[in-house]
Amino acid sequence: MMNRWPGISLALFLALILSAPACVKRARANLPPSQASRELPASSNQKQSRKININTAPLGELESLPGIGKALAARIIEHREKYGPFRRVEHLIIVRGISDKRFRTLRELITVE
Repeated sequence: MMNRWPGISLALFLALILSAPACVKRARANLPPSQASRELPASSNQKQSRKININTAPLGELESLPGIGKALAARIIEHREKYGPFRRVEHLIIVRGISDKRFRTLRELITVE
């Protein structure tokens, strides 16, 4: 069946897409304070606040990262010794074995200084 008003369907679609973020923001604002801002246990906050510097971390510290074993930690150290320090955390993806998915897991846990 041919659409009589193709512009209207496009306009409705765009209106739906553009209004979705406002609806989500409004729903979050209406949450009770207990659900809107839940605090993590103190041990979780401490683990998240201390980032590992991939330019200075020894083998054991790199191994403590999720998904990083002894071999991958050794490759990270080998890469920084061969090519110098990482300039940005995103450069870790150059190391063989660091997939995009693994990097997304590590991004919040690492730093370069």
